Amino acid sequence: MSTCADTPAGYVFAGAGATGTDDPRARQHQWLAAAYDPLTTRRLAATGAGPGWRCLDVGAGGGSVSRWLVARVAPSGGVVATDLDPGHVGTAAGLVVQRHDVVTDPLPEAAFDLVHARLVLRHLPRRAAVLGKLARALRPGGWLQIDEFDTGYGPCLLAPGPAARRRYEEFRAAVATVMRAAGAEPGYGAHRAEEMRAAGLTGIDVHAEVTVWHAGSPGLRLLLHTSHHLRDRLAAAGLTGEHLADVRRVMTDPGFRAVSPVMYSVHGRRAS
Repeated sequence: MSTCADTPAGYVFAGAGATGTDDPRARQHQWLAAAYDPLTTRRLAATGAGPGWRCLDVGAGGGSVSRWLVARVAPSGGVVATDLDPGHVGTAAGLVVQRHDVVTDPLPEAAFDLVHARLVLRHLPRRAAVLGKLARALRPGGWLQIDEFDTGYGPCLLAPGPAARRRYEEFRAAVATVMRAAGAEPGYGAHRAEEMRAAGLTGIDVHAEVTVWHAGSPGLRLLLHTSHHLRDRLAAAGLTGEHLADVRRVMTDPGFRAVSPVMYSVHGRRAS
């Protein structure tokens, strides 16, 4: 996803950072979709989203969720996909793609049956105000779904040895440091339900999910990609090239196992 530049150092995943010729943002979207689209779309389906619904996907990133939604609601409904960098969203009949800053640009009020945002609000210092804006964009009875991590949890279960475990734990701590320096809140997911209730939404429903990662897990591949994408920021946080090479070997070891961060998927409805 992309959100806005409303952070001390800008959106942490903006711009290049990976080695080679691959687009780092496209790779990020690829692994994010593989790891978390099954949960996101299962929860969206539970809202009853179907033909005729008008939906908003905020920070649409690679567009996989937007395209999934439009396949359910078109042709009588439609999806607006917004992002600061919408070039990766793609196209589909019934899908409108807009460049939009969710912090500073307006949203129509009472316009959507469903609003979705995944891993967006955690990057915004004014996240509570944005959550209120998203709630006001719902029609009466409309659904808001917020999917967010709590990356404070994610223990290493099996590593090649004590030094490898330390490398992994130090790497995760450095990623959290980089996120906070850019204005993000790594533990934001655990607080969504209360903030959605404070925004006036009703019927708050919380689902929390974790998985056990191994070397081929999409979520771990996403974290491995992060070690390349945020290489320069991680170096500034104190991780040497040798450390990063070491932790990449740890994460690709066939015997490695770790618990994923908690992904919270929270539903709330605007009162009818």
